[in-house]
Amino acid sequence: MIERAKVAVVGVGNNISALVQGIAFYRASGSLVGIYRPVVDGLGVGDIDFVAAFATADSKVGKDLTEAIFVAPNNFPRIGTELPPSGVRVERGLTDATGVDRVAKALAGAEVMLYAAPSGRPEVARAYAEAALRAGVAFINTTSDVVARDPQWMELFEAAGLPLLGDDLTSQFGTSIVHHTLLRLLEERGLTLVSSYQVNLGGTEDFRNLAQNGSGKKQSKLNALTSHQSTVDKVQMAPLGYLSQLQSEKVAYLNIEAQGWGETSVSLDVKLKAHDPSGGAGVTIDLIRMAVSAFRNGRGGYAAEAATLLKSPPGTAR
Repeated sequence: MIERAKVAVVGVGNNISALVQGIAFYRASGSLVGIYRPVVDGLGVGDIDFVAAFATADSKVGKDLTEAIFVAPNNFPRIGTELPPSGVRVERGLTDATGVDRVAKALAGAEVMLYAAPSGRPEVARAYAEAALRAGVAFINTTSDVVARDPQWMELFEAAGLPLLGDDLTSQFGTSIVHHTLLRLLEERGLTLVSSYQVNLGGTEDFRNLAQNGSGKKQSKLNALTSHQSTVDKVQMAPLGYLSQLQSEKVAYLNIEAQGWGETSVSLDVKLKAHDPSGGAGVTIDLIRMAVSAFRNGRGGYAAEAATLLKSPPGTAR
């Protein structure tokens, strides 16, 4: 039997709540509902063990991971049965570059560090990447902060023989992947794009943070949509909106205006509603297993197989 992946998490918010609960649910139930890749290089969705966790909220530090994921302002619902204690105590996380050595020491036994703290703190993201380098573990950046698309960081991880995956998730079935697919379909069918826009509303703390500090996220979302230069000036992204009553759900609105045969008009409006943390967890579970596989096989740097799971992989705009 293959050895379970050993994962350290940074940030104990809704996305980690969805991930921790989901892994326990699939391990106990054997269900394959909502799973895209049941197995990646021998690792199933339940073959993940959490070995360390970091957070900055006083209400979460010191608690067991399976207790901390339910502490407010987390609002992702409970799924499955009650979780037994994980044995992983949430440690004090970084707020700047101070304490990198402490974090690196706490990563003993980990294979992957999953960075899932709020976006908009690039210096903190890079501090954790440095800790991963010092500890000799792979690094996954799920946020829109620039790490993996920075050539200098990629060179450092390649030289160390450590995987570096990022930046920013493309949700399992979220606004970016739906919008991108529709724009691609338009092109494939010979229609001409006139204009398009996207509006996103959510109720998680990450959404509140991004509504206030969303410039990096906006660029990352545009990276996921404007793969062809011809669409760059025709796609607009409204600022993210925070509505607490939405809880962990996200509501998105898409509009596409195009022209078909004889320059006749085509108009499409779409509304998408989903639990945002679930969409993140459905992709993160694959990124973890890809990173672990690359780590165990000594493949440092970027794992090309992760490209479709990321909004801003290496080579995209910063």
